[in-house]
Amino acid sequence: MAGAAIELEGVAKRYGAQVALAGVDLSVGQGGFTALVGGSGSGKTTLLKTINRLIAPDGGRIRIGGEDAGGLPPHELRRRIGYVFQEIGLFPHLSVGENIGVTPRLLGWDRARIAARVEALLALVALPPDVAGRGPAELSGGQRQRVGVARALAAEPAIMLMDEPFGALDPLTRDQLGADYRALHDRLGLTTLMVTHDMAEAVLLADRIVVLSAGRILAQGRPAELLAGATDPEVRALLEAPKRQADRLQARLAGEPG
Repeated sequence: MAGAAIELEGVAKRYGAQVALAGVDLSVGQGGFTALVGGSGSGKTTLLKTINRLIAPDGGRIRIGGEDAGGLPPHELRRRIGYVFQEIGLFPHLSVGENIGVTPRLLGWDRARIAARVEALLALVALPPDVAGRGPAELSGGQRQRVGVARALAAEPAIMLMDEPFGALDPLTRDQLGADYRALHDRLGLTTLMVTHDMAEAVLLADRIVVLSAGRILAQGRPAELLAGATDPEVRALLEAPKRQADRLQARLAGEPG
């Protein structure tokens, strides 16, 4: 695919007798925001992790910006791709600034450049500069997740992989952080591939939705196109979940006294 940032061709993965990915073909265009959705065990996280080689596929080919990812040393590949996940994984013994600066230090950046990058990234994720000197334990869950996003962006990657990045947050914080990340995606011209169990989040944030089941892609397309044209019962059930929830909420509120 011309202009593809990420390309998967026939990517397969098994865990013993269990098929995690069954020959997946997927292209993600540069600057796109794609959400991977599906039930537990559908292969979403496995697919995501094959892209930066946290998981080695059993077959198929993955290209990043047209380059064969299998031909790159894993550590070099991962430094070119930002990765954000639900558990965040900040190093507790390092300050926030030191956490953000981990990858730039590994790349040999000088101290002044790292300090400037940390300051710029804290502003980018809407955190005050004094947060740099604090420990992760001193921050709220939402603040730690913002630091996780800043750390993933530290080495100026063009691609961001996100695995349920906001799933552990309360609904208000999750909604705000999702909107803020989408604004960052647009502002920086990133390519984002995000795993989520929340269909409402996928519809609100992503330009394109990919529905996985048993390691296969059942459907993909823009949210409105999928909803209008999906015939598979599993796909329709996923896509209609936000509307069902809204209808139940409206009925519940209408039935309350006073």
